[in-house]
Amino acid sequence: MLVSEFDYELPTELIAQHPAAERSASRLLRLHARTGALEDLRFTDLPRLVEPGDAVVLNDTRVIKARLAGRKASGGKIELFVERVLGTHDATALIRASHAPALGAELYVDDIAVRVHAREGEMYRVRFSAPIDTVLERFGAVPLPPYIRHAAQAEDAERYQTVYAATPGAVAAPTAGLHFDERTLTEIEARGAPVLRITLHVGFGTFQPVRVHEVEAHRMHSERYAISQIVWNTLAEKRVLAVGTTTLRALEAAAAGGALAGETDLFIYPGFEFKMVKRLLTNFHLPKSTLLMLVSAFAGVDNIRRAYAHAIAERYRFFSYGDAMLIEA
Repeated sequence: MLVSEFDYELPTELIAQHPAAERSASRLLRLHARTGALEDLRFTDLPRLVEPGDAVVLNDTRVIKARLAGRKASGGKIELFVERVLGTHDATALIRASHAPALGAELYVDDIAVRVHAREGEMYRVRFSAPIDTVLERFGAVPLPPYIRHAAQAEDAERYQTVYAATPGAVAAPTAGLHFDERTLTEIEARGAPVLRITLHVGFGTFQPVRVHEVEAHRMHSERYAISQIVWNTLAEKRVLAVGTTTLRALEAAAAGGALAGETDLFIYPGFEFKMVKRLLTNFHLPKSTLLMLVSAFAGVDNIRRAYAHAIAERYRFFSYGDAMLIEA
């Protein structure tokens, strides 16, 4: 299977640069995978589509202010992108600089020293001279995706975060959850469907393009996830609606491997056999991305091609701050 099979043309003006005025004000495209039927709805219609036999599962990861501007000892500018916090002072980070830093080099974020300890693929293991959480809060910026062209603003600090975000550790938002406000969650629970929370910390790999020609040759970055036993037991008796591809990956990783917590590099593409998730709420994804491959696996390649063509024709808003899609398997 070729990566080029997951390409499509998207007018630039359909890439949402800012969130909707209100979280739940987005549009919702409903796709019935068995028939291929499409419905143009509003996100506020979602609660009425939920039934008592359903369980709505959210990813409660919280986005950290992972992007740090800094300098070398010589004064040259650098950017540190903290990919994963490993401890109070240690992290793995992507470092952008005119020249790759040498091992043992000291970089600076304001007056905080950051020593480069090791190279790990594209990442570096670094140690901060002050607690990382404090440094990120004081100097960090929200790590907006590269297709959002403005620098992070006060609006982004709030809106590039779900209302139920609780567990810090992600460097990208689980964007399907950005549409929910407290009222929507309350309305879903009033329908008799439990709203359950799991955690998958979205890593830097979500930003990275697929660099191979054949889908099967791609390797995913590993990400941490955790599902409580209580949640898992509840799901056994419900029709699962996963909010976002990250939630789906965590649930399917647990179903495939049997572990409710750990690391997953599960890569889902057409041909994958789903064991847990029956309905998926998601946003519209980038061409040739692993996320587009995932939704194509869930709904069928032809269904997704038609749905995306419809969304473009109807001027839906795409990507992180864009509109939503509900896929009924």
